Amino acid sequence: MRIITGSARGAKLETLEGSDITRPTAERVKEAVFSMIQFDIEGRRVLDVFAGSGQLALEALSRGADFAVICDIDKRATEIIKRNAQKTKLFDKTRILTTDFSNLIRGLAGREKFDIVFLDPPYQSTLVEDALSLIMRNDILNDNALVICESDKKEPFCHKGLINKRFYKYGRVFITLLMKGSDLYEESHDNGQL
Repeated sequence: MRIITGSARGAKLETLEGSDITRPTAERVKEAVFSMIQFDIEGRRVLDVFAGSGQLALEALSRGADFAVICDIDKRATEIIKRNAQKTKLFDKTRILTTDFSNLIRGLAGREKFDIVFLDPPYQSTLVEDALSLIMRNDILNDNALVICESDKKEPFCHKGLINKRFYKYGRVFITLLMKGSDLYEESHDNGQL
């Protein structure tokens, strides 16, 4: 696993070995995600909620994002994230936290807002839906913020106040790209697959 492009291009990242909890995003899925959002990264504030190795937030920082809050509940994972952030020379642009996603989001309420949010929790869970509800209830998104959800669910995620911009299938992985917008669900979304 490596940083694809930007200031830390080619840097190899550590992952948490032998864990069923941490599942790194596949290289081609990561490339596809960043192709979708490539013009929306520069100068943005990023939140990576179920970070694992931190690769998604670090990729965004390498491509010009301004700052990232990176969180995982597993202390071993956050130690790896810290080492990866130092290795990529992006550590100064991060705040790395070991905590539960619900405590994280509630703690950010009224204090910080974000432009890009990555939600890539363990598969076969309701954690994406739970996180989306908390994110919207606690108002931590800037206008036009993007929320990228990765899961094994074959239907796109939706939530009041978020517009479904794209839904793609990459093998057995499904990506939903949401944008903070209208209070109505929007049905016009791109469906595609690789």
